[in-house]
Amino acid sequence: MSIAGRKKFLALIIIALVVIIADQVTKYLVTTFIPLHRGVEIIPGFANLVHARNPGAAFGIFADSTSRLRSLFLLLVSVAALVCIIWIVIASKHIDSYLLVGLSFFFGGATGNLVDRLRFGEVIDFVDVYVGSFHWPAFNVADASLCVGTAFLFLHFLLRRSDSDGTS
Repeated sequence: MSIAGRKKFLALIIIALVVIIADQVTKYLVTTFIPLHRGVEIIPGFANLVHARNPGAAFGIFADSTSRLRSLFLLLVSVAALVCIIWIVIASKHIDSYLLVGLSFFFGGATGNLVDRLRFGEVIDFVDVYVGSFHWPAFNVADASLCVGTAFLFLHFLLRRSDSDGTS
């Protein structure tokens, strides 16, 4: 691996580790101080900290499935995504900062939730955002990291497209 490749890989690992540590520390605090299915109001009419468990994927997809294949499927998808991200970072000769940061946030978020799946068979969620009776599905730092990673990937593709169109 070239020096530039090592630097990219190191950046991926550092960003991902910050996400993983923040994710696991916040989940530890939630499970320690908030009983399961309980919550604490943080911003009245907008946000609570709750202790929720999600056996499914993002936004509770597959959560109602009782199949043991669900857990195996979600574990395999997570591992495959992590392997793909490492391959992309190592194999890419030219990777811009937006793509690298986006993939790093994805790596950290996927790993944070994978740790939960391996430890508990489900993911710990704790941020409950709502307006009136509309509640966004509870989420965690890893989920937020996946959203931030998506934003960076959009920036990468938008800026890449504008560069190739000559509109930058």
